[in-house]
Amino acid sequence: MEGSEAASLLGERGLGRPAQFKTYRRRWFLLAVVSLLNCSNAMLWLTFAPVADKAAAYFHISLEMVNWLSIVYLLTSIPFGLVATWVLDSVGLRYTVILSAWLNMTGSVIRIFSVLKFLGLDSQSYWYLFTGQCLCALAQPLIIFSPTKLAALWFPDHQRATANMIASMSNPLGILIANVLSPALVPEGKHIPLMLGVYAIPAVTACAVATVGIHEKVPPTPPSASATNSSSQPFLMGLKMLLRNKPYIILAVCFGGGIGMFTCFSALLEQILCEKGYSNEFAGLNGALFTVCGLFGAFLLGLYVDRTRKFIESTKICFCLSALASIMFAVTSRFRRRAITLSITSSLFGFFGFAIYPIAMELAVECSYPVGEGTSTGLIFVASQIEGVILMILLQALTVHVSEDPSSTCALDQDGALDWTTPVLVLAGLCSAMACFYVIFFHTDYKRLHAETNSGDLVKAEDTATATVPEA
Repeated sequence: MEGSEAASLLGERGLGRPAQFKTYRRRWFLLAVVSLLNCSNAMLWLTFAPVADKAAAYFHISLEMVNWLSIVYLLTSIPFGLVATWVLDSVGLRYTVILSAWLNMTGSVIRIFSVLKFLGLDSQSYWYLFTGQCLCALAQPLIIFSPTKLAALWFPDHQRATANMIASMSNPLGILIANVLSPALVPEGKHIPLMLGVYAIPAVTACAVATVGIHEKVPPTPPSASATNSSSQPFLMGLKMLLRNKPYIILAVCFGGGIGMFTCFSALLEQILCEKGYSNEFAGLNGALFTVCGLFGAFLLGLYVDRTRKFIESTKICFCLSALASIMFAVTSRFRRRAITLSITSSLFGFFGFAIYPIAMELAVECSYPVGEGTSTGLIFVASQIEGVILMILLQALTVHVSEDPSSTCALDQDGALDWTTPVLVLAGLCSAMACFYVIFFHTDYKRLHAETNSGDLVKAEDTATATVPEA
């Protein structure tokens, strides 16, 4: 195609996808592998949280030691997140996915050693659990950072947001499965060995499929103009570029804070509701509605953005609606016998909040191009973990002890139940403040999309893409 014809095509389609770029069916196989890995890793993360009391009794350990099996994910991801960004952008997608699959599988298998009584490991059973969790925690950043790189290298521009959404939302899907499956598998402590075996099956399957089925770092020909040059800025240079990129800093602070708020909401939901007399089952239902509606919202918004390219408008609207939902929840949760209203507000909070996640990840790549996808999304994840830790400490510090209330369903300690009125109002206030800050100050160009529509790059990309390459 001549340059003038390319320019004409560009004028007709705006930011559309050139028809000549070739895609490969095996991109859906790669997407399935990354999604399975992400889901499995999330399941391994929260294996014991829904059955913490039974796990403590079975292994003869305290609840604090059980909680550390989940906390280690958070602490490990902060320092290792930077390493994971370098691995993804320097080593490549293929080896990153395979490495994460092996870490994930090895960790799940080591956890099983803790329940093999014939090995005489009773005195060390907890440390096998903890070691396995640490290996799974190391795999988490590698897995979570992969969706944007996969979407950029293997999918055309009109499918990138959808592919990112599918791979990213498999993580909260794994959290939902763990919250439902663990209590179902462990009605009594003696069933914990069965639970560990069941949770190892997806990890082993994903590792085998990734190792045997993934053969290429990049597709034979690029699916889009930006993918014609798969190499990105060197890691340290990319970090410097990001730290000087004002729109990216605003996105990292606001979106990272949003992820931290959602983490706090999920972790503290039961404690917030029990003081007002709501049962653990109702809190679990709200958590499930929060996640399921979030997955549905992310799916719909991913399809919409793929068609319209309205990344900024979509995230700003959803951020504002999430802030409104958080205010509704903060007010409603302070009253008793508001089960239906609470369920609706939790659903809306998840629907609009989760919908932002995959779109914001794509937006991070757009505003930071040509920095590597792993670096741009990885730093946001690290920021979210740091902000999540700060928020968790702050919210718990703002609680106050109240006298024993017969309607409370909390497990009371000697000082009575905790009143969460101030923390939930602070959480809603922070969410609203970040939404306003993001709406007012975040503005950016779609650098990757504009690079794809550059006529010179377009002609060069088409010359590469139109080469005859057989389907593997």
